[in-house]
Amino acid sequence: MQKVKTMPKKSNSKTKSNLAIIPPVLTGVAGEYFVAAELSRRGYIASISLRNTRGIDILATNQAASHSITVQCKTSQIYRKSWMLTEKCEQFFARNHYYVFVGLGAADQRPTFHIIPSITVAKFIKASHQRYLGTFRKDGKKRADTSMRVFEDPNDKYLERWDLLGL
Repeated sequence: MQKVKTMPKKSNSKTKSNLAIIPPVLTGVAGEYFVAAELSRRGYIASISLRNTRGIDILATNQAASHSITVQCKTSQIYRKSWMLTEKCEQFFARNHYYVFVGLGAADQRPTFHIIPSITVAKFIKASHQRYLGTFRKDGKKRADTSMRVFEDPNDKYLERWDLLGL
């Protein structure tokens, strides 16, 4: 069994106690289960997909099975308002596909959830990446195109926006 590391206490309100550092694969799995649990708690039927399902972590439907959605979870161990994505996210969107960005935080705190339609994420990261490429590095050279993208929600516009799922 892998030893769990802890980070020292910080004065930030989101890290009131020691934060156990877990391996990235467990971070992702924990985020998926927290999202599925939150959907279930809200009366929806949520099912976690197989690990090899490209871009879809959770399938969810209302109790009448009249409306279904897919969810891609992105999880960090600490509360952030920005998330790293890949170039694939610019093209992988659909009307009923959503992202849920999860901040796990400390073990004694409820995670945070930012719920965003995939089309919104795709448009945002495409535009912000183009702006980024239009800037120059500190040494004055033009930035190289990479596959990494960043989605940001600095004003918490999508924090706890479960209503956007339309279930």
